[in-house]
Amino acid sequence: MPLHLIKLCVGVESIEDLASWQSARIAEQRKAKKEPRLWHMTFQTPKREAELLDGGSIYWVIKGVVQARQGLVGFEQGEKSDGSKGCRILLDPVLVPVRPVPRRAFQGWRYLSADDAPADIGAGDPALSELPAKLRRELAELCLI
Repeated sequence: MPLHLIKLCVGVESIEDLASWQSARIAEQRKAKKEPRLWHMTFQTPKREAELLDGGSIYWVIKGVVQARQGLVGFEQGEKSDGSKGCRILLDPVLVPVRPVPRRAFQGWRYLSADDAPADIGAGDPALSELPAKLRRELAELCLI
């Protein structure tokens, strides 16, 4: 059973906003003739890498609601913009919308068990996938879905 990470997606308003930001990052790398890769830089390196890379994802909390996930591809050491060392969490470029679940703010990232991870949209409830992301978020905040 895979292990996942959960992380706040600070400064992002929606799944579409996150997708746009990530697309811009890929385009920037291509323009600089670099191999296009997506990653999230974090201070702490996860200790349970093998479990995370066995089908795990990072679940993004956007505006207080878990709304999307991305597959975990790997981990590597890197440098943050201030020059300090950090861990790059390498991500699959595909953003998968998940059943919205409210989540309180927290610092850093947390492990998320497969049992506690929200289901992908369309998995068992295809009508939910037809709703706009903003409406799904608002319904989740009202505990209606």
